[in-house]
Amino acid sequence: MLTLAPGWTKRHASSNLQQHGFTLLELLVVLVILGITLGAVVLNLNPGQHQLLYNEAQRIAQLMQLARDEAIVRNQAIAFESDGIRYRFLIREGNEWRPLVGDELLRERSYRVAPLGLRLDPIATNNQVPLRIVFGLEPVDKPFSLILNTDLNRVVVRADGIGHFEVN
Repeated sequence: MLTLAPGWTKRHASSNLQQHGFTLLELLVVLVILGITLGAVVLNLNPGQHQLLYNEAQRIAQLMQLARDEAIVRNQAIAFESDGIRYRFLIREGNEWRPLVGDELLRERSYRVAPLGLRLDPIATNNQVPLRIVFGLEPVDKPFSLILNTDLNRVVVRADGIGHFEVN
């Protein structure tokens, strides 16, 4: 037997039990929430040119730090070399530079944002192309800034000379 609260009749109870579905307002609220969520996801999946350049500079800074440490451990000079389209790491063997092979981290890579303008500060004395930064055997080196730029964006990788790399 169905019991009703005081003041409720069978007619009110049966009309409440028969309501199914959503109101138009509820559906619109759900659609707005889905639209905002989808917009946030799309923005994160498609980063802008500056974000791509910044991420590339972060990767280069980490790889340079690894190459510097590797040069000290191996007791051989290692160089970062780039032509604005790709970059790689070289190892000094005798009087010549050879690509570093067998190291998955320090392998040759292409830039995700290419072509890039590259500038070294202070400017290298020989002003060679492709750009080459050599990491020697000493734990202390000269500080430098590597400037990566596209038409509209610019990011700087700064090395303090004692093994710390920072991206601005």
